[in-house]
Amino acid sequence: MVRFLLGRLWQSLVLLVIVSVIGFFVLNLAPGGPLSQFALTPGMSDAQLARIAHQMGLDRPLPVQYWEWFTRLLQGDWGRSYRDNQPVLTVIWSHLLATLLLMGTSTVISVLIGTWVGVLGALRRYSVFDYAATVGAMVALSIPTFWFGLIAIYLFSLRLGWLPAGNMYTIGDGSLLDYAVHLIMPSVVLALVNVAVWSRYMRTAVLDVMTQDFIRTAKAKGLTRTAVLTRHILRNALVPMVTLLGLQLPTILGGALVTETVFTWPGMGRLFLDSLGYSDYPVVMGLLMLSAILVLIGNLLADIVVAVIDPRIRLG
Repeated sequence: MVRFLLGRLWQSLVLLVIVSVIGFFVLNLAPGGPLSQFALTPGMSDAQLARIAHQMGLDRPLPVQYWEWFTRLLQGDWGRSYRDNQPVLTVIWSHLLATLLLMGTSTVISVLIGTWVGVLGALRRYSVFDYAATVGAMVALSIPTFWFGLIAIYLFSLRLGWLPAGNMYTIGDGSLLDYAVHLIMPSVVLALVNVAVWSRYMRTAVLDVMTQDFIRTAKAKGLTRTAVLTRHILRNALVPMVTLLGLQLPTILGGALVTETVFTWPGMGRLFLDSLGYSDYPVVMGLLMLSAILVLIGNLLADIVVAVIDPRIRLG
């Protein structure tokens, strides 16, 4: 276990360095740049822009800028926002909890519903329910997330008035119930695509396990259908599903970006788009690195959980 964790940690560090190099150079080579916001200021001269660029270190070669940024990153200094001059970590932290709440809720919804639909579809293969679940999954995978969000706002907010159209809470309220009501639509919309993916994979995994010899042996020993399903089928079918959950983290983060924009949810996705529009590169790079770290941690935890679920797997 220790050797495995050390090996994965080393691989993660190498990947983080590669992500930082690609992200930094692509971002800084894009048209515009952080000085474009200052250039819009009335009366700003070229000499003043040059002085600002020198103060911010933007007149140095890109490799030098990257090395200085990466060195500070290793020391815990992620830079300061160009927009409000606050530390990048402070800016990200003020939006991180909102994103984790949205991602966590949508993941729980997608896992619970996707598992139920997948297992029931496998047990009732080629039934009306199975065909309906297949068609529903294809529809969910074919339609963009933002379209579901706009339709949900139109139906449940504008037409029916059941749920708020956006934001994380009502100004002046802020109760737990108010947070929960605002969370319903964005979390369900974000979970839709993941429910479709999870249910299809779960159905395939259950069908594969049901054909194994140990399932026939369990039935021959006189175990009840419920015991066979919970002790043998589900436990073995969940092994590849846990790995899939780790691989789905980038998709969930990408979906959160769109969902937060549609529902004006004050999370990292909305912060990312706002920072891109303002050319706030330190915040953009901080969000990129934090997202990469979350994905790598998620995949590592998924591998550990798989080893716990299936004792046949050894991590070395």
